[in-house]
Amino acid sequence: MLEVLETIEAMRAAAREWQRQGHRIALVPTMGSLHQGHLALVDQAHREADRVVVSIFVNPLQFGPNEDLVRYPRTFDQDRARLEEGAACALFYPSAQEMYPEGRSQTIVVVDHLSRILCGVARPGHFAGVTTVVAKLFNIIEPDVAVFGEKDWQQLTIVKHMVRDLNSPVRVVGVPTVRETSGLALSSRNKYLSLEQHEAAPALYRGLLRAQEHWRAGERDREVMRQVVTDSITAVGISCEYVAVVDPDTLSESPRTLSGPTLIALAAHLGKTRLIDNILLEETQD
Repeated sequence: MLEVLETIEAMRAAAREWQRQGHRIALVPTMGSLHQGHLALVDQAHREADRVVVSIFVNPLQFGPNEDLVRYPRTFDQDRARLEEGAACALFYPSAQEMYPEGRSQTIVVVDHLSRILCGVARPGHFAGVTTVVAKLFNIIEPDVAVFGEKDWQQLTIVKHMVRDLNSPVRVVGVPTVRETSGLALSSRNKYLSLEQHEAAPALYRGLLRAQEHWRAGERDREVMRQVVTDSITAVGISCEYVAVVDPDTLSESPRTLSGPTLIALAAHLGKTRLIDNILLEETQD
């Protein structure tokens, strides 16, 4: 049975009781509006630990002044029903007042360089908000494992670096992106798309797949790979914010001639909706 915990005190007491009983704890941090991608994270968490906590918190700290904090989808009853059918045993559902009793956090956790590149250029302060709230969740729940989706590869990388830099005893696990049959990566923000935009959006993944085809055919020129993706996106009228060809571990731009594992990451705009996606290219794919 799913237990809903709304206070830090209650969540901390439950987690410590599980620890006393010798259970391993896995955390799946979310902002709600759950879809099948989130449930895949919960399934992985269940494979990693005895007790699974899903947090739902629309974190104001990670939204910029002109972003969608107010209109971000909030579907608590639906989310709770979905979790009751799955492997989660607790839902941590704190209010903003509970998490930030002074309105804002005077202490901010920042993974410096990685937070200022790629998505960090258009969303200054976003990843500082993510790492601050994730650090708070780690301190409240003290999980053994935390599970994140690979769709936001930059976020996953930043959290891994935070854990390493702060010597946090949490193992961070990434889960492959779950997609619609069209190839569009599942996202809570897909709800913003009009029918026409939803039909155009799979061009993001098609562009990444075309780059993968070039990779498998032996192409190793960074700029050729970038252009293949960009052309696929812009051909259907989508505004491309960036297409980056980077090292998957450091997120630094890859050398002009690619060698070793390579990540192609992108961000694009369909009207007012911003979507991200990526693909990992590895030599074994040859």
